[in-house]
Amino acid sequence: MNTEQAERMNTGVGFIAALDQSGGSTSGALELYGIDPSSYSTDEQMFDLMHQMRARVMTAESFTSDRILATILFEQTMDRTVGSQLTGDYLTAKGIVPFVKVDQGLAVEVDGVQLMKPLTKLEPLLARAVERTMFGTKMRSVIKEANPAGIQAIVDQQFSVAGQILVHGLVPILEPEVDVNAPDKAEAENFLKADALAALDGLSTDQPVILKLSIPTVAGFYSDLIYHPMVLRVVALSGGYSQTKACRLLAENLGLSASFSRALLEGLTAQQSDADFDAVLAASVERIYAASTT
Repeated sequence: MNTEQAERMNTGVGFIAALDQSGGSTSGALELYGIDPSSYSTDEQMFDLMHQMRARVMTAESFTSDRILATILFEQTMDRTVGSQLTGDYLTAKGIVPFVKVDQGLAVEVDGVQLMKPLTKLEPLLARAVERTMFGTKMRSVIKEANPAGIQAIVDQQFSVAGQILVHGLVPILEPEVDVNAPDKAEAENFLKADALAALDGLSTDQPVILKLSIPTVAGFYSDLIYHPMVLRVVALSGGYSQTKACRLLAENLGLSASFSRALLEGLTAQQSDADFDAVLAASVERIYAASTT
């Protein structure tokens, strides 16, 4: 584990930029960016366009370590270059900590949750992540309703895989997302927090993790997770909220910082001039930073 980067993730001021849209969400992300699906015909072309968008974000004047602590990358992005450097090396040189998404998507819903699909390529991916100078990883599962059995299964799977990741000297971001549209969201968060605290108490002192959670229904609800000794940081996903709503809700939670994807990229298009693109991105970065540090 890179101790300097670990200290930055634990005590640094700022937020995480999530640029890890995977194959299933890439087309939609490109469409929001102003690139119609009819403009490409193969997955390779789609991913090339997506990397161009991500590289444009990462090389923008406003994308700096003054506001951005870390960036979560898609696996292909980790293997590509920005300028003349591998993406992880480029970010590290800017003082931004690199993470890579390692899950392979969601399984079908059972007991009100979607576990991660079996991570059949995890070990070689982790070995490559170390070679590519990643500090850590991210993995997502989804809670659709307040089902105790399903939520316990989510937590068990997340922490089990986290154990495999920690062995490689990488710090895992655990993302047991609670669907913001769940009718019993607050109850689901109660079960999730209790199970997560029990799992955290079972970690040894050399096994720190990061939690990425939906913004809680009750402001300040995750404070005991934020200050848990085994948690480097708790960050929040935007969960489909607009940037304005996500920032407003985030600002109500002391110690909770952002790890936004769609909300960060809101308003950016391929058709903008570089100056207009950076102006929109800079405004978004400032709003998200302010909400993360309130």
